[in-house]
Amino acid sequence: MWPLWPLAALLALSQALPFEQKGFWDFTLDDGLPMLNDEEASGADTTSGIPDLDSLPPTYSAMCPFGCHCHLRVVQCSDLGLKAVPKEISPDTTLLDLQNNDISEIRKDDFKGLQHLYALVLVNNKISKIHKKAFSPLRKLQKLYISKNHLVEIPPNLPSSLVELRIHDNRIRKVPKGVFSGLRNMNCIEMGGNPLENSGFEPGAFDGLKLNYLRISEAKLTGIPKDLPETLNELHLDHNKIQAIELEDLLRYSKLYRLGLSHNQIRMVENGSLSFLPTLRELHLDNNKLSRVPAGLPDLKLLQVVYLHTNNITKVGVNDFCPVGFGVKRAYYNGISLFSNPVPYWEVQPATFRCVTDRLAIQFGNYKK
Repeated sequence: MWPLWPLAALLALSQALPFEQKGFWDFTLDDGLPMLNDEEASGADTTSGIPDLDSLPPTYSAMCPFGCHCHLRVVQCSDLGLKAVPKEISPDTTLLDLQNNDISEIRKDDFKGLQHLYALVLVNNKISKIHKKAFSPLRKLQKLYISKNHLVEIPPNLPSSLVELRIHDNRIRKVPKGVFSGLRNMNCIEMGGNPLENSGFEPGAFDGLKLNYLRISEAKLTGIPKDLPETLNELHLDHNKIQAIELEDLLRYSKLYRLGLSHNQIRMVENGSLSFLPTLRELHLDNNKLSRVPAGLPDLKLLQVVYLHTNNITKVGVNDFCPVGFGVKRAYYNGISLFSNPVPYWEVQPATFRCVTDRLAIQFGNYKK
């Protein structure tokens, strides 16, 4: 019997930003499955669909591919220089880790018989081709991590059971209509690090999805896509080339509580554009080219965190953050960052931050050209 140390090796599923998997799970020991840290939180229902291990057949302890570590229905075959998916994988396997290998193709029968597989890790291979029926046997698959490969398209015929798809750092330029058809359980997609432009999303590409979390960072977006799922709670579009937030850009996303737009080229946030986000709690606009605090922040009654550091803001008005009067704001700020802006912070009136929980929550700093 292999000791528990092989499971520790699964702690680092992806070493490249923006996604960093902080922890993995033991399907036989955990009652719930932690998905992401607070910085990457997806809002997914991580306890739904956990495999019922009592209903599984006995463990096929004698079945373990050569060189792999097999323990508690976890098959770890990472860092072995594999050219293909190994054979003789136990049919009761729930987690298959094939990261950091040299696999270039996923063939039709590579996962045949793995009807209990819950998580499949294919990160950091050389995969450029996936057979259209390769995932057909995986009727219980919920986690598919296929980042850092050579894919030019999103794999077709993904399992309808899928909840989480990590496909960042590939070569995908287009998201066609219907590619996510039938994925009613999907609530988290990470697809940053692909050369996606706004024109790469066909109208209706996300039809039918009820996502909570979507990240399209480090792409080539010049504006906020207007046809994303309206169910989103978190939208991360950092490290793109977005230049402005126009009036109706956020009209569809009224359920957002976290919006990430850091490291873009945003110069202007049009008046009224933030009014469509009544439940927003965090707004990340740092590392842009804003010359003023965005209008409309005082009207966001639940807003608690605003990142505005490293912009070109030269003035902070007394009513830029807090509403006039008392009892209007339902949640006080616990984080406002304004450092690395050319604003003379000694001129900012104390009353500007009258709706902040603690003075330590305000981050000023000297501006350096």
